[in-house]
Amino acid sequence: MNPDTGYITLIINPRAGARCEKQLACRFIEYLEKKNFNLQIHYTQHQNHAKEIAADAAVKYDCQLVVVAGGDGTIRETVSGLEGSDKPLMLLPCGTENLLANELGYKFNFKTAVKVFEAWILHPLDLCKANDRFFTSVGGIGFDGDVVKLVDARRKGNITHLHYFMPIFQSFMKYDFPKFTVEADDEVIFDDRGLAIFGSISRYAVGLPILQKADYGDGLLDICIYKCHNRPALLYHSLMTVFKRHRKSKNVIYRQCKKIKIYSDVKMETELDGDPGPAMPLEISIMPQAVKVLIPPGSKPIGMKRRIFRIFE
Repeated sequence: MNPDTGYITLIINPRAGARCEKQLACRFIEYLEKKNFNLQIHYTQHQNHAKEIAADAAVKYDCQLVVVAGGDGTIRETVSGLEGSDKPLMLLPCGTENLLANELGYKFNFKTAVKVFEAWILHPLDLCKANDRFFTSVGGIGFDGDVVKLVDARRKGNITHLHYFMPIFQSFMKYDFPKFTVEADDEVIFDDRGLAIFGSISRYAVGLPILQKADYGDGLLDICIYKCHNRPALLYHSLMTVFKRHRKSKNVIYRQCKKIKIYSDVKMETELDGDPGPAMPLEISIMPQAVKVLIPPGSKPIGMKRRIFRIFE
């Protein structure tokens, strides 16, 4: 990218997690300024502000790149604002989970940021939608939704992985395994008790390879449904997932499709990208190649071991 061809828009969430803009984003800004790039820097002030900034940048002919520094929520808003435009997107991961950044193979340091920028490798990125809510990575219903609801209810400012431990334990002890129905491309594929994870990236949370076949740019939704009626079955599924053997189980249904419907006769919590999701029933769709994103050279998802180590960094 040539400094004379236009300017770079930076969207920064000042309330992001521990790897805040003061460390990563500020160093990257200094790097760009030394390279004589023209910058327009915006700090988000309210929900959906990142989407508004990105949508404005999307229609500016002289905006050459949008860089977003924040967590999964800020990145999700930015992607939805750029959807359908030709503006490249670059991530500076600053959140707790950083689901999409981990999937793209980003390492959370200045050296990686410079490598990504200078290599300028673009890859298409799909955007998912559940009812009226966009998401870039994964969603879930049942146990997963219960955990996220508890974390969100207790949230005061920034959170860490430690904030998830007690909600996971409480949800595990109280989860009653409600019955729900799943349709994939208008075909009923599940009508039983359990939980489900869906989306467009392969790994979730601390790198669990739940949606093993997922590709964030293939235009397909992946869904993994775990049939289970009790806590021992849930533990078994969890262990099989850690060892990447869950899809071989007769009590696991895995599909790739264009649209998904999930409904139930009882209330079930949902989540999207680690935030509370919309009320059921859910109608989930995908917008193929919604944006173009910069990826690291040799990009591949960050593994479970590395993500666990990051918790204690």
